[in-house]
Amino acid sequence: MSMPFYVPPEQVMKDRADFARKGIARGRSVIVLGYDRGIAFVAENPSRALHKVSEIYDRIAFAAVGRYNEFESLRVAGIRYADLRGYSYDRTDVTARALANTYAQTLGAVFTQESKPFEIEIVVAEVGVDADSDQIFRLTYDGSVADEQGFVAMGGASDAAEERLGTGWRPGMTLSEVLRLAVDVLGAGENGERRALDEAQLEVAVLDRDRPRRSFRRIVGPVLTRLLGEPRETTDAPAGLLGSSATSSPGDPTTTEEPPGGRGPGTPTA
Repeated sequence: MSMPFYVPPEQVMKDRADFARKGIARGRSVIVLGYDRGIAFVAENPSRALHKVSEIYDRIAFAAVGRYNEFESLRVAGIRYADLRGYSYDRTDVTARALANTYAQTLGAVFTQESKPFEIEIVVAEVGVDADSDQIFRLTYDGSVADEQGFVAMGGASDAAEERLGTGWRPGMTLSEVLRLAVDVLGAGENGERRALDEAQLEVAVLDRDRPRRSFRRIVGPVLTRLLGEPRETTDAPAGLLGSSATSSPGDPTTTEEPPGGRGPGTPTA
């Protein structure tokens, strides 16, 4: 009778972690960073139908890298959790912290109990009444949660990207400044070469704290072109484009909004 093959538990966990990290590194990067009026999300994503960044609830958004089918299931579960909690209690009871804890439990259970871990990293962000109350939570494949301050980069060469962000980012930057910084970081190659990323290759969204309820907005078309082309001395986005709800309407062709109540068909992509 042959003896069963034995693998030490620590080796199993190491192999799973290596497997997940390799899968995540193949994904195009996503950068999340704060600006003076909220939180911005910038992803390298040429698809207009499959999204890496999506709305979860009134002031909460979700960004992810990795395998699309895996983080899409988490995104949908997060929307259901937020809708149920907001309906059962109060809309203010839906927080990014609670959602991040729920995601962490799911990711940790999959990592330790299933044969294959999720090859994903996600960010759950919530915009507050001021910059000090903004929250950005980063969750990795094993369920680890990190409370990030100011910015975070996922996927690809995330370590190098975060080092560049640490050099270029500062509190109080305008939306135009953080978008140009993010595009500059995304276009930086590992060997010093640079790639030119245009608007068609980018997915950009914001959580705008000045909006009274639903803070999430996608930035596309002429608005994105204008923001990426603004000179350094510009202090903010043009009035009426990303400001209060009195100057921004759902029919504005320069911005897009998720359909009411359900965060819509748009979903994140690997």
